[in-house]
Formats: sequence, structure tokens, C-alpha cells
Amino acid sequence: MQVAIIPARGGSKRIPKKSIRPFLGKPLIAYTIEAARESGFFDHILVSTDSEEFAEIARQYGAEVPFMRPAELADDFTPTQPVVDHALGWVRENWGKPERYCQFYANPFVTAENIRGGYKMLREHRANCVLGVAEFPFPVLRSFKQNEQGGVEYAFPEYAPCRSQDLPVFFHDAAQFYWTELTDLPADRKQGLNMPYFLPRHMVVDIDTEEDWRIAERIYKAFMCDDE
Repeated sequence: MQVAIIPARGGSKRIPKKSIRPFLGKPLIAYTIEAARESGFFDHILVSTDSEEFAEIARQYGAEVPFMRPAELADDFTPTQPVVDHALGWVRENWGKPERYCQFYANPFVTAENIRGGYKMLREHRANCVLGVAEFPFPVLRSFKQNEQGGVEYAFPEYAPCRSQDLPVFFHDAAQFYWTELTDLPADRKQGLNMPYFLPRHMVVDIDTEEDWRIAERIYKAFMCDDE
């Protein structure tokens, strides 16, 4: 059994009701649910939420909401992993033991093609986890920080003389999907093998502010609408 798990807390603060807010006319979470359904990989697409309103919208787009998330896992400080662990526990008790699962965020740039690509990588490399990543748009070793006087200084002054093209490339979490293997792992593996699934920068926007939201809609219209 393979399960998709989509956490969607009702009390988001930076963008209220973020997961169900219309993104180009459709609830944000609908894009993720539809991509998961299109991939054809999942026996269940489960949304973990504390909101009846979120639950109803998730069901409208084909997800299952078989329980409401406990209040102690729905405050502003709860990390994502306990939420996922709680959902997995419910799955084991009620549906059976999953072989692997994929955790998602409500994100319009999640695609069935990339879900399939991540799955293929997970299986071929016998990895513990495959997650979507993207390259930072500028070398992080040439970044600045603000000092006590209010000015800026190099965060890593030892790299100030270096040309940007000579610095190592760094990647960041794309906040899209995380395939995790639960059964088919080498017995002698002591450290988890986390494989990166590289995504182009135009498919990665961290939507945390109103400005991010506007940028994401413009990028989606520019790069993604022709793919639908």
C-alpha cells in the first residue's frame, strides 16, 4: 500500500486559510490532490487537517479525510513530522501497513510527472527518502548579514574574494514532495540515504507572504498553464 499524506492546518497565520485559498481560481490544495491522483501511485490520498472547512474542500477534489487532527498537533509550533507520524499511525491501525508514503504540501507546482520521477528514483536507488530540491539562485557563501550597527557584512568573509562561479552549488527544499520508503531497505544501512530530485527554479516558489503569492501566480501562468 502506498499513501499520500497532505498536512493542511486550518489556523495558518502568515496567509490565512492558505491551503484552501483560491490560486488562479482553484483552492491551493486542489493542485496537490489532483497531481497525486493523476500520478496513479496511491491507494489513499489522505489530508490531515483540524478544519471541517478544509476537510470538505479536500474531499471535493478526491482526497480522504478519515479523521480530524488532534488540537495538540494543530498549533503554531507543531513541526510537520509529528503530524505525518500521527497520520501513519492511523493508517496502520485502520487500513494496514503501508510500504511507502509520500508527504506533500499544498503547492500548485507539484506535478504527476515529478511524483513519478521521485518514485522511480526511490526504487532504483533503494533510498530511504527522495525529496524535491532546487538550486539557490545565488551562491549562499557570498551572502550578507546585518550587523549591530545596521549595516551589512559578509556572512562568510573567507569567500568574499572568490568568484561566484568558483563556489560550490547549494540546494534548498522545494516544499513539494517527500517520498519515504518503509519496507524495502538494505538491512545493513545505518544511515539514511536521502536522494535529491532536482527541480527547475521556475517550478519552486516558497509561498509565505502576499508578495510570494502574487509572484507564484505569475510564474504559474508563465510556465505551467500550457502543461495542463
